[in-house]
Amino acid sequence: MSDDQTVIEVDQLARLVEAVLMCAEQPMPTARLLQLFEAEGVSQMALDAAIEQLKAHYADRHIELVETASGWQLRTRPAVAPILARLEPARNQKFSRAMLETLALIAWRQPVTRGDIEAIRGVSVNPNIIRALMERGWIQVVGQRETPGRPELLGTTRQFLDDFGLKSLADLPDFESFSSQGEAIDV
Repeated sequence: MSDDQTVIEVDQLARLVEAVLMCAEQPMPTARLLQLFEAEGVSQMALDAAIEQLKAHYADRHIELVETASGWQLRTRPAVAPILARLEPARNQKFSRAMLETLALIAWRQPVTRGDIEAIRGVSVNPNIIRALMERGWIQVVGQRETPGRPELLGTTRQFLDDFGLKSLADLPDFESFSSQGEAIDV
């Protein structure tokens, strides 16, 4: 079957992909989407066309189709966050400047040790910050530095990329614009 002869029309496939993404709890990789529609003879070309159609459909709405490190996901745009925050105010958690600085340093300078972070920030890192970032699934131990004491090297995770809507670390904003945000932000 050639790429332009799929059993499902692109419009119908776009609606099916939309339904799958709305029901999925995690971002959906392209390979998994192809696997879901394998029995219908959907090609990569048809899936790509359906995804582009969905992107265009959501272009002027408060929902957007984004590709993160783990795959495709439907998300609300940041502009509606203040209204949506009223749905479940307890769900939002404020993070201290120290926690955000620690996360930012790990993201931009990874892999880094706790000592590296302390040297850059000029203050010791509270172990609770590292623990909280690990519990959230945003950082992990990625190795050990080959120096005396073999300190742990920390790096970000795929979950970090997904939660912050990033496809890769290359999508991070520059450090100066990030650090100019206020004392604490909602995540």
